[in-house]
Amino acid sequence: MILDSKHIPYTIIDITEPGQEGEKDFMQKNSEHTGSTISDPTPRHPLPPQLFNDAEYCGDYDDFDLANEIDNLEVFLKLEAPKPAAVSSEVSPDEQAKNGAADQDGGDQVTATEAAAAAEDDDENKENKTEEGANEV
Repeated sequence: MILDSKHIPYTIIDITEPGQEGEKDFMQKNSEHTGSTISDPTPRHPLPPQLFNDAEYCGDYDDFDLANEIDNLEVFLKLEAPKPAAVSSEVSPDEQAKNGAADQDGGDQVTATEAAAAAEDDDENKENKTEEGANEV
């Protein structure tokens, strides 16, 4: 479900099915962690699930769970991480031309700090109105 929700394609291989002996051998030879259970904390052979990206070992279920918890799943699965959108404070020349016309018309420029302060004041006013309204019965 986690891989589905993140739109990561995958293939499930059931090593208990007939004809999957080669996949079972591959898993046992290429897994670096053996996993563990309550009844067998140190198994002789790696226990499923083991995760691979093609032939490259990624980890076992515990590693997968940890990577998901710390929001590092793409790195764990050895996938190319999505590139974050570039945030830039620079304005392109086209936008400067558009904004320049507005500025010449006497438009006010508001800095990010001023906008944040105004938004904070609005939030406080809304809270005060809510509290005042709650007290009036």
